[in-house]
Amino acid sequence: MERRQATRLGGHIRKGEKSSIVTFWNVGEERMVKNPNGTERKSRPLLRRFYRVFNLEQTEKSADKLGLGKAEPRVPSLDECEAMVSGMPNPPKREQSHKAWYRPSTDTVGMPSRQAFDSAEAYYATLFHEMTHSTGHASRVGRAGIEQLNEFGSESYSKEELVAEIGAAMLCGMTGIAPRTIENSAAYLKSWIDRLRGDSKLIVSAASQAQKAADYIRNVTKSDATKNAAETAESEVL
Repeated sequence: MERRQATRLGGHIRKGEKSSIVTFWNVGEERMVKNPNGTERKSRPLLRRFYRVFNLEQTEKSADKLGLGKAEPRVPSLDECEAMVSGMPNPPKREQSHKAWYRPSTDTVGMPSRQAFDSAEAYYATLFHEMTHSTGHASRVGRAGIEQLNEFGSESYSKEELVAEIGAAMLCGMTGIAPRTIENSAAYLKSWIDRLRGDSKLIVSAASQAQKAADYIRNVTKSDATKNAAETAESEVL
């Protein structure tokens, strides 16, 4: 929450606490725009806002005013993970394999057994990654390049890996398992961001695609997603 929100609740930020900067991005659909000289170019509306926010645990009295009592961390729910997987509309086929992958030609996700992972959280984080890949299929969200074979380490391959891992991180956060998967996810993301040489435009584009993928897996409609984004921007609560 923001400092002024804590104040409105009759609470305050504890002395010495440091805020975190959060950025809200709203990337619009691309459209062709004519320049005065008659040439055309692609235009993509972009809304970006910055917020300095604090965790509820960094405040005093705010949690009581919200009726939450002492702020407690969210308890991970593996049942919620399974519900998200089973609730995906038009899901890809699944088969057991010795490693995790998504094969566009047969629209199939391959996954090792749960026993092959260090934890159930790691299993679902990996499954979320492959499910995010599958949303690029033409029968779902559709994503340029997902059905073509791209060379490992190429820009298109790297961007798709970013999309898949950001999408997986979003789903891990929504199901409460992120605290147990965040380190691996951060390391994986860094490796692909390094390959893209820190190109901020590619990263923002990948995040936008990942959000669409996560919304599809959660069966959130475009109108619902737009409404949620508008409400977030209007209330300025992140």
